[in-house]
Amino acid sequence: MNLTNHVYIALGSNKGDRLKYLQDAVDLIFTEIGKVNSIAKVYNTPAFGFEGDDFLNTCIYVETLCVVEEVLEKLQTIETKLGREKSLSQTYESRPIDLDILFFNAEIIQTKTLQVPHPELQNRQFVLQPLKDIALKVVHPKLNKTVETLVGECEDQSELEAIKIWLKNPSKQFDFSKYNYIAIEGNIGAGKTSLAHLISNDFNAKLILERFADNPFLPKFYEEPQRYAFTLEMSFLADRYQQISDDLSQLDLFKDFMVSDYDIYKSLIFSKITLPEDEFKLYRKLFYLMYKDIAKPELYVYLYQNTERLQANIKKRGRDYEQNIEDEYLEKINSGYLDFLKNQSELNVKIIDISDKDFVKNRADYLWLLGEICDSDKKEL
Repeated sequence: MNLTNHVYIALGSNKGDRLKYLQDAVDLIFTEIGKVNSIAKVYNTPAFGFEGDDFLNTCIYVETLCVVEEVLEKLQTIETKLGREKSLSQTYESRPIDLDILFFNAEIIQTKTLQVPHPELQNRQFVLQPLKDIALKVVHPKLNKTVETLVGECEDQSELEAIKIWLKNPSKQFDFSKYNYIAIEGNIGAGKTSLAHLISNDFNAKLILERFADNPFLPKFYEEPQRYAFTLEMSFLADRYQQISDDLSQLDLFKDFMVSDYDIYKSLIFSKITLPEDEFKLYRKLFYLMYKDIAKPELYVYLYQNTERLQANIKKRGRDYEQNIEDEYLEKINSGYLDFLKNQSELNVKIIDISDKDFVKNRADYLWLLGEICDSDKKEL
């Protein structure tokens, strides 16, 4: 997974529908930049440095995969989209929206176009007060003082009034509250582990990952499938049963739900493809002895990708033992999953075609996928 950056952003507006401009900016930051972790109170503050109408000011804390230059560029684009006109004047003036990077990780950045931390934040109560709401103990990397200390030392005596209206966090549009356990499934290279990681991070879920990399028989199977198929499938079944039994029985009071990048039923799907008929019949008996005792996911998401995209993803992640997987094998796995999902009634299933999406690199695709998962009106199998 790519490195996550932590950004604090100041928002201000003193022109037009100020509250709507702030909310629209938060929504666009969520869509274009990253996860909005927290939003401060909104404060009514007098104009600073010029005669003008009062501002509404707040701060937000964002997690993003964007580097700082990308964040700056996207914030400027959002300002333009919301009607702020570029001015050649260096003086302060009224504006529908003003967006500034306050902190970026604990970095000190000085370029021709950007200074981080913001050079004036320690001198402005309209920045410090909302920042204090969400970053009380965060240390200014240049001054080596906490935000709490900076508030106490600030000489700005402007009077701020916290209004009684809170901005909405746009992530709340994606509701996972009705699920205790979600399984993300898909073919080899479909992106199930990446999606499970993202959902776990963005929605406070306990992450359960299949320990496939620890299986010593997997590389051997890809070299000699007939010889190692039964041994591989039995070792997978035992490991999946043990892992999912342990993980699902250990409640985490600090997590809202659980998300896994596999469901144990994949053992039966893969074994039907890899084993001869007589071995598969024996395997199936053993499987159902275990399966009846395993908790079932309340939502089963199958990520469908066409074979061409699967092969591209497999090549990209570069696992040596996967590089010679044939198209026919991937197509059999897809067929096996789809046949299983269409002919069972125990699970609440959503099959989502992501063949033309890249939810890891493209945030719009990721948000679209979240919408598909959470859409209660979407037809389920």
